[in-house]
Amino acid sequence: MKQFESKKIIFVISAFICLSLISCATTTNQGAKTQQGALVGAGVGAILGQVIGGNTEGTLIGAGIGAALGGLAGNQIGAYMDRQEQALRNVIVESDQTTVVRTENVLTATFESSMFFDTGSDMLKAGAYSEMDRVSGVLRDYPQTRIRVEGHTDSKGSEISNQILSERRARAVANALMQRGVEPSRIEVIGYGESQPISSDDAMNRRVNIVIIPIQAS
Repeated sequence: MKQFESKKIIFVISAFICLSLISCATTTNQGAKTQQGALVGAGVGAILGQVIGGNTEGTLIGAGIGAALGGLAGNQIGAYMDRQEQALRNVIVESDQTTVVRTENVLTATFESSMFFDTGSDMLKAGAYSEMDRVSGVLRDYPQTRIRVEGHTDSKGSEISNQILSERRARAVANALMQRGVEPSRIEVIGYGESQPISSDDAMNRRVNIVIIPIQAS
């Protein structure tokens, strides 16, 4: 009986998606894309919820999660990033060592490496974890974004060793975020080594950026 009920719910959700996709043809292009993204997400989520949970509750929860991950409509992005920017500024005390910069709808939080790492090390300092606690909370609250963690070094030492160090430091920060519940599939890790200096001051060039990019409905 329970298996029949589950199959019935999946059938209803699938039928609803098909009908709604047809109705999208009469909406605006952007609206249709957003609606389609949410509906497809709901359908996939419902099926996954059934597979994982094996029950009606799992199906409905999965449908809700899938719909939420459909992406943002173009006219929603600005307001969404406004809220995320304010939340990020609330938890990061800006100083000579930390900044939050917005370029259009992309947010970049920059941290001097000395806050997180000892010289030549890719092991996070004890004090870095409280910063990661605060930042990861904001990232979890705003799941409709991709996250790029960038490592940068100064030009002291060899280019190869700086490249490797930048990658390892970016990975250490990304791992800390994932350990605090940020979805790994949202995170990209990249090391730039000494290739992107921003100042004649070596301390400013040694940095880690957390770049936050909105996910737009396709």
